[in-house]
Amino acid sequence: MSLPVKTQIQYWGAASLAFLLLMWFLGDIILPFILGGAIAYFLDPVADRLEAMGCSRVLSVCIITLLAILLFAVLVMLIFPTLIEQTLNLFNAAPEIFSGVMLFLGERFPDLVNESSILRKSLAAAGDVIQDKGTRFLDTALSTAASIFNVIVIAMIVPIVAFYLLLDWDRMTAKVKSLLPRDHKDVIIYLLEEIDGTLSSFIRGMGTVCLILGSFYAVALMLVGLQYGLVIGAFAGLITFIPYLGALLGGVLAIGLALFQFWGDWLSIGLVAGIFIAGQILEGNVLTPKLVGGKVGLHPVWVIVALSVFGSLFGFVGMLVAVPVAAVIGVLARFAVQHYEKSLLFHGESGKDAE
Repeated sequence: MSLPVKTQIQYWGAASLAFLLLMWFLGDIILPFILGGAIAYFLDPVADRLEAMGCSRVLSVCIITLLAILLFAVLVMLIFPTLIEQTLNLFNAAPEIFSGVMLFLGERFPDLVNESSILRKSLAAAGDVIQDKGTRFLDTALSTAASIFNVIVIAMIVPIVAFYLLLDWDRMTAKVKSLLPRDHKDVIIYLLEEIDGTLSSFIRGMGTVCLILGSFYAVALMLVGLQYGLVIGAFAGLITFIPYLGALLGGVLAIGLALFQFWGDWLSIGLVAGIFIAGQILEGNVLTPKLVGGKVGLHPVWVIVALSVFGSLFGFVGMLVAVPVAAVIGVLARFAVQHYEKSLLFHGESGKDAE
């Protein structure tokens, strides 16, 4: 005999509330476990592919771990120092860049940027604000990241958690399925598969697209010789999950800097613009269709709302879980709408009579 629906709702509601309270109180303590779980989830298909090729699960995880360590070492030694240096230099150069903008506009549109114009004052103020706020934010972030605790978390705890979770991923998922309530097992498995499909498309698919495009933009801009090319490329790739915004903002920044750096060298300016055009062609015709698929299931605006809300409520940990929680809510909402459209509440008495 099944428990009454009201009783089941009370049990699951209490469990959900306890989980949220646990997240609230633990905060940054569970950060390494969230990061480790996210890494294991992201890399599980790679481990499955290696197993299909004949490797054991242990050997597959060891291969992935070794490659990840090598990649992390390369990033720490070669990429991160340059990225941080260019970011600091860009913040410090902001007033000079905006002064260059005013000089450029003054030579061609003198009435637009005279001493009393609003545009001139706005550009000057924007440069000072970016230098002050940006440098202060980055210094705070770097000092926080350089703390002993966070170094230990990144260098030791997260990889260990990710290793063991990836090693036991299939057993854990099988155990979770075995603990599902019998009356609702089929529905829950259906919802979990829908959630996994959405997360796979967004986190794995869009994450890979962002990584590839960011690398492409950064390397290509540096080869052209654009100052701060690494920072702009990384920024454009990072926000690629919002359609067109990454290429738009990155392209505007890159072309704007190229105009001042290469003024008169139209070939270099054209190459900078061509890089972002090529990136859009690559994303729209190759990367997104192959890696993401036709339907992600998460609208960009919904993602931004989730990041904002969970970030303000739970801090950095909230931002990490925002997309998965948004995916869960989205799947549940679509499931509820499907049932609502079949219900008497939607069709009314006329729908009942028609049946």
